[in-house]
Amino acid sequence: MQVGNARYRSEADIPETVPVFPLKGALLLPGSQLPLNIFEPRYLAMVDHALAGKRVIGMIQPKLEGQKLDTDAMLDEAYRPELCTVGCLGRIVSFAETGDGRLLISLQGICRFRVIEEVNCRHPFRQCRITPFLGDLEQRHEADEVDREALLRTFRDYLEANKLEADWDSIARAGNETLVNALSMMSPFGPAEKQALLEAPDLKTRAATLIAITEMVLARKNDTDFGSRLQ
Repeated sequence: MQVGNARYRSEADIPETVPVFPLKGALLLPGSQLPLNIFEPRYLAMVDHALAGKRVIGMIQPKLEGQKLDTDAMLDEAYRPELCTVGCLGRIVSFAETGDGRLLISLQGICRFRVIEEVNCRHPFRQCRITPFLGDLEQRHEADEVDREALLRTFRDYLEANKLEADWDSIARAGNETLVNALSMMSPFGPAEKQALLEAPDLKTRAATLIAITEMVLARKNDTDFGSRLQ
């Protein structure tokens, strides 16, 4: 896996312990890029720490199972929600200072990881010991297995139902892997759906999961619209 100027070929290339950025609803996938606007002091410190080292950050969601997050507590920098068990490592491939204390960075996905344990550290941000999904580092030839026709048909239905438009010329030029991952990351679905897309074992399954989620969303919308017309 080539990410920026670095190559990740084996487990030896992956840090055993990484700083993690818990962000609800955020999805980073191997090979894809995620722009981030960093402004909280603890995460500014996290980026500085990463830039001084391996440039690697673990994107992960707060735990999903039946949680009721304390909105007031989330504003406290000491707030530490439980984490999902699976996230995605990203390398900082670009960053810029804004002049008002913020950092604009772009992470490019390396591979997914599973959290082994959170480690105590003296930093204001969190760190976890991880094990990587090594299969994500390998060159795979699974893009041809994606049902591109079904994916585009469902995507078009979603756009029409929500009166949205897309750049179909760019979509036509995109390969299957780029298309599936881009649509997964940009999709306006909830944290549980984003986690399901992240944890899909392969590209074909991710595409099928994306289609299924979109069809369920469209079905609910149609039921709601029909109910509204009856009132």
